[in-house]
Amino acid sequence: MSGKKKPDRRAQRTRHQLGHALVELVKEKRFDDITVQEVIDRADVGRSTFYTHFRDKEDLFQKDWEQFLDALAQHIEWDKAGSSSFIPVAHLFAHLQDYHRFYKGLERSRKADAVFKHGVAYLSAKIDEALAARLTNRTAAAVPSAVLANFISNQLFAQLQWWLDHGMPYSPERMDEIFHGLVNPTVQSQLSQRATNNHAR
Repeated sequence: MSGKKKPDRRAQRTRHQLGHALVELVKEKRFDDITVQEVIDRADVGRSTFYTHFRDKEDLFQKDWEQFLDALAQHIEWDKAGSSSFIPVAHLFAHLQDYHRFYKGLERSRKADAVFKHGVAYLSAKIDEALAARLTNRTAAAVPSAVLANFISNQLFAQLQWWLDHGMPYSPERMDEIFHGLVNPTVQSQLSQRATNNHAR
């Protein structure tokens, strides 16, 4: 028998309902003007249930965003890194294309920059973990995995914000091509450098 704890589906459903309710409210009004009562009314859950999972609306917002980023990080195909599309950029952009009103709501609430900044830091940490597990040879000539992770994450969010701010002028698929066209040469050079250093030892 596995000792792994099964996820509580009821709790997951409740968190999803609350997250969705907050997203819908951000489309309608400034974040600072939204109350916890409005969130639980929209989600149709009890007040005590809300506070079982979250401290306040900021905690709900942050955890919902981090859960999304966790899913994104889990779908990175590291075997393709440096050679083809390894981050699901097209999927990410297509998803946020449907949430453009939500993004505009974040801008109206003056939260967009902070959300993207947190996204860069959080995803960088996830990417660094994955890179560090794969790139064990840390030489002075190679870029440290934390720096490479920050580069990848910054490029992703800078491109995403540019795309949203300019009215999504290109398809998600085209943005995927552009992103990987810009990032892969750097990633490939670091992977190759490390491979060369390993063989030389």
